[in-house]
Amino acid sequence: MTEISDSLRSLFSAQIEEHDGSYVVDIPASEIEHDALAAEETYRIAILASESSTEQKAQQDQHQSTAQETTTTSQGPPVDEGEVRDVTIETTGDQGDGIAKVERGYVVIVPGGQPGDEPTVEIEQVQENVAFASIVEQDSRAL
Repeated sequence: MTEISDSLRSLFSAQIEEHDGSYVVDIPASEIEHDALAAEETYRIAILASESSTEQKAQQDQHQSTAQETTTTSQGPPVDEGEVRDVTIETTGDQGDGIAKVERGYVVIVPGGQPGDEPTVEIEQVQENVAFASIVEQDSRAL
């Protein structure tokens, strides 16, 4: 199992392509649009190996046939805009916002949250890899 740092800012899959003797990884536009990354900045990246394309294709085919046989929900974000839920703030991000993780390790950013807080939050914005929420009820232990 790979250990992932709490300072992780972005996580996506991409292919490495060769262009004129250099190798390039395309950054999805959504990473820039949602301020996970900024153009003209330098970042430390980690490259994690994935299965070979043959194994990936076999897994995709198996997943598609399984999805057709059963009616399951999609694996999109596990939260919806407007949803109210209790979370536990695990750490703070680089900008001082609280970071909570919910189902499947999905990240919820909570401004004003501190590690150990257990506030009730309302999900305001949902993206593929992160959601932003506001505190609607403070952790009663924090009073």
